[in-house]
Amino acid sequence: MPPVFAPPVPFPYALPSSCEGYQLAMPNSAFAAKIVRDFVGALLRTGAHAGLADDARLCVSEVVSNVYCHTRSELVRVEVLVGREEVAVHVTNDHTGPLPEPLVRPEGEGGRGLLVVNGLAASWGSSTRKVKTRRTKTVWFVLTEPEPDCRVGAAEPEPEPGTKADCRVGAAEPGNEMRPDAAQAPAPR
Repeated sequence: MPPVFAPPVPFPYALPSSCEGYQLAMPNSAFAAKIVRDFVGALLRTGAHAGLADDARLCVSEVVSNVYCHTRSELVRVEVLVGREEVAVHVTNDHTGPLPEPLVRPEGEGGRGLLVVNGLAASWGSSTRKVKTRRTKTVWFVLTEPEPDCRVGAAEPEPEPGTKADCRVGAAEPGNEMRPDAAQAPAPR
């Protein structure tokens, strides 16, 4: 079975300078994912990206949980950059271990966090850098608002009655109108 997605790439570009940045640092504990999830959710729900709040909460929770489960970093630092058209989230820790790798076998137990991020984010990746005397590792993701026509549950224009496009369950053809209770009546044998 081929890998589910390509390995993460370094952050491809900088957000415009007109974006707002928010930061939060906390101990790497079992409560860190909830704290960050609530922080990011409140931040996005009060701004122009309320529609991205749930996806951002889920993605950041997965990434911070990975820091807790797979590193010995004492701190988790989260930076949220809110631009006009997108939101970028960077989760940084001080663990010098390897960068996260894509899950090759998604049917296994656990390890699906990055699959969730890959499915929801417009892009994501990881990188390392040396800051003063320590080496840091960052996992980032970018979320964008969906196109208006691509939203789940987006209203579609009603087709003209009697046309081929009017294929809704129970749609009546001209001259063959159905009573409201006719769909429940048993068919004759």
